[in-house]
Amino acid sequence: MSRIGRAPVVIPAGVTVTQDGNTLTVKGPKGELTREFHPNMTIEITDSEVLVTRPNDIKMNKSLHGLTRALIANMVTGVTQGFEKALEISGVGYRAEKKGNKLVMNLGYSHPVEMEDPEGIETVTDGPVKVIVKGISKEAVGAHAANIRAKRPPEPYKGHGIKYASEHIRRKVGKTG
Repeated sequence: MSRIGRAPVVIPAGVTVTQDGNTLTVKGPKGELTREFHPNMTIEITDSEVLVTRPNDIKMNKSLHGLTRALIANMVTGVTQGFEKALEISGVGYRAEKKGNKLVMNLGYSHPVEMEDPEGIETVTDGPVKVIVKGISKEAVGAHAANIRAKRPPEPYKGHGIKYASEHIRRKVGKTG
């Protein structure tokens, strides 16, 4: 039995979980998330927890068991606390600022890079070199943070570019003469 899939997802106060077939809707103080799950997984909702079970021990069902439980747990966490990813910008003249719902970054190109916030995602600048991406969907927050990082990934020689705050850049030695 999957250790992750076997654990119940505790529903905190102020959160409601409803089910329509294999579609689950989680409503909380920060918003509402809806997701459709694989029909092989059986999702049981009691008053204080959600339990996921699988019909048999086929490899695909074993994989889906832990995944389904983790996705439900992320939905519950998202509508109660939310998720955020921090990005750091390093480089001479590299900076970011917020203009309305657009993030405008100077990244050493001949033009400023503008990125509009997707629906349900908010970007906040904490000074000119720190960007924080916030939202209730872990998947959407990670995807938008990855899109921002892709505009100028960090390079290994001087470390210039956009990196996650928790990321360590492996540095390379420059050429010797």
